[in-house]
Amino acid sequence: MTQDTAKPGMEPIITDEDRDSLHILALGTVILETPALRRARLVKSVNLDTVVEMFGDRQTGSGQIEMADVARAFGWSISPPHPDLVLLRKLATLPSFDVYSLRILFRDNGIPIAAHSALTLSEAKTKELASYMVKFTRPLVRQIYQTEDVRLESFDDFDDIVCLFRDPDKEKVRERLRRMSEALGIGVEEIPKFLEDYADTFLSLSYYRRCLDDIVPTIDEFLAALKEFKSNYQLRNDRPLMQTCAFMEETINELLSTTTGRLENFERSTANLWDNLSAESFRKVEALITGYHTVIGGILCALTVKMFAWRKLFPKKTNGGPIRRAEFVMTDMRQGMNRIRKLEDSSPLLAGVVVNAR
Repeated sequence: MTQDTAKPGMEPIITDEDRDSLHILALGTVILETPALRRARLVKSVNLDTVVEMFGDRQTGSGQIEMADVARAFGWSISPPHPDLVLLRKLATLPSFDVYSLRILFRDNGIPIAAHSALTLSEAKTKELASYMVKFTRPLVRQIYQTEDVRLESFDDFDDIVCLFRDPDKEKVRERLRRMSEALGIGVEEIPKFLEDYADTFLSLSYYRRCLDDIVPTIDEFLAALKEFKSNYQLRNDRPLMQTCAFMEETINELLSTTTGRLENFERSTANLWDNLSAESFRKVEALITGYHTVIGGILCALTVKMFAWRKLFPKKTNGGPIRRAEFVMTDMRQGMNRIRKLEDSSPLLAGVVVNAR
C-alpha cells in the first residue's frame, strides 16, 4: 500500500485520549492512502456500530460518516474496493480499540501500523494506573531486595524499577539477579527486557481493572433504573419493555461477573509467580492474560460506550423521568447487546486454560 505525501494540516494526530480509549481509534495509527483520513477517528456509537468521525468537539459536535456511506463520501470505487475501504471495513469489525486488543487484532488481521507508540498507553494513563500496579511491583522488589533498605512505596513507576535493575550497586542484589537469570534461563543483561514484558502484561490488567472500576457506579445506577420501571404503574404492564429490562439486567450482571472473575483469576495466577519463578511459568501466565485481551477489551468497550451514553443523557436521577428513560433503553441501550453476548459465548473456558497454565 502506497502513501501519499501528506498535505499541510493533514499530518496524523494521535492524542492521549485516543491511545487510552476503549472505543476510539485514531486513523493516524494505521497506514492509509487518503490524506483526509489521517486526522479522522473511528468511534463506537451507542448502538456499538463503528463510524468515521471526521471532526468532533464540544462546540461543533461530532461529524460522523456511517461505514455504509464512506465509499460515496470519498468517491471510492466499490468494485474493486478502494484499499482504504478494505482496511476501514476490517477495522470496523474489531470489538475494542484499546491498545492491548489492537496489538493482537492488528497482528491477526495483517494490519501494519504507522508507529509503535500508537499502541501504547499515554504517560499520564500509565502514572494514573500506578496504584493498581503496586500489587505487581512490590513482590518483585521484595524478591530482589528482600531485607535491603529499599522504600517500596517509592516505586510507583515501573521504569524506575527497570532502571534500578540495570545498574545494581550491591553485591547481594547482584547475586539475587544472577539467581533470577538462572531461573529464567536468560542472561543478567536480559532481565530489564524481561521486566519490561512483565510490566506491560500486568499494566494491561491494571488498565482493564481501572476501566471496569470507572463504569461500575453508572452500571449500578442503570440497573437501579431498570428496577424502578417494574414498580412504575405506566411501565410495568409494557411487556416488551419488561422483557428488555430482564435481558439487559441478566446480560450486564453476567458480563460483570465473568469479567471481574477473570481479572481476579489472573491476579491469583501471579500471586506465587516470584516464589516459583521460571521462564515457562511467566510465559504461561503471560499467554493466559493476553489470550483474553480481546474478550475483556470487547466487553468493557461495549459497556463503557453504553454507560457513557446513559450518564451523558441522565447525569442525575432526576433527569429525564421514567418514560424518557424507558424509551432510551428500548432504542439505544438494547441495540448491540447481543453482540456482547456472542463475544462472551465465544471465549474459551477459563478453568481449562488456567489448569494448563500452571
